[in-house]
Amino acid sequence: MTREPIMTKDRYRIYSQHLQEKYGERVYKLPVNLPGTCPNRDGTIGKGGCTFCDAQGAGFQCLPSTLSIERQIAENKAFYKKRFSVNKFIVYFQAYTNTYMPLDYFKSCIMAATKDPDLVGIAISTRPDCINEEYLDFLKEVEQTKNLEINIELGLQTVNYHTLGQVNRGHTLAEFIDAMLRIKKRGFATVAHIILNLPGDTMVDVIENAKILSALGVDYVKLHSLYIVTGTVLGRQYEEGKFSMITLEEYIDRVVTFLEYLDPRIVVQRLVGKGPQGDLLFCNWDTSWWIIKESIEEMLEKKDTEQGRMFNYLNGKALKKSW
Repeated sequence: MTREPIMTKDRYRIYSQHLQEKYGERVYKLPVNLPGTCPNRDGTIGKGGCTFCDAQGAGFQCLPSTLSIERQIAENKAFYKKRFSVNKFIVYFQAYTNTYMPLDYFKSCIMAATKDPDLVGIAISTRPDCINEEYLDFLKEVEQTKNLEINIELGLQTVNYHTLGQVNRGHTLAEFIDAMLRIKKRGFATVAHIILNLPGDTMVDVIENAKILSALGVDYVKLHSLYIVTGTVLGRQYEEGKFSMITLEEYIDRVVTFLEYLDPRIVVQRLVGKGPQGDLLFCNWDTSWWIIKESIEEMLEKKDTEQGRMFNYLNGKALKKSW
């Protein structure tokens, strides 16, 4: 993936603008829900999943997985075309772990998604421990023969391997680094998913998140604020008072600091996420995600800072002094 320089009119690289510049028009993602599970649920890696994950995984905004891939794409595309008048799309395999399935079935799912003529790309969300050379070989063939950009999104959540263990993530930082290097070697665009307010993480972890993603040359980053669902392990811990959430002001400060240390060439897909409808114990400080996003942007303006302001730590920082 060829990176463009940061646009001076913005204080961080905005995903929607990046897509507009890349394709010459607006592009929307079409979520696709596959019937599947996670190796951290079925006993392969662990059981019960991450402490914060509910039964729906990340696909609560998707259509039912009982619908065919073609139908999910068609219905979502019709909705976005009518509501936003867009004509180009990226198919987004979102929920659960979308490379955790037999290779032949994985191939059939990807090929079903490539049939739509309005697609410019395919986005695949998965885990660092579910990246395999055979799957990457197939995806490279698809990217080349179908003229579609494929980007692979890895759920890391945090570089703090102690926190990864505490939330029962089922992998450590090493698996993420290995997967990212294998994906980058094939030339795929890469996405890292990060939660900046996991219990136990501090501003030190926030900065290290940005540094490691920058050092690895990640292309896109997606930030999410932690939401807590009733009935999850994390939900029970929250109700028992075993941890407390940071304030909204602290979250905004963490996002601003993260951006300051992030390579200015990395595109930011999202600053804050949405939680599912239903039994939530905590979600976004009872504040609209849009208001939080605007508050982060206002803080960047107030501090007169921007993405990459502190990006000075690679390529031998100690040798940059004046001798």
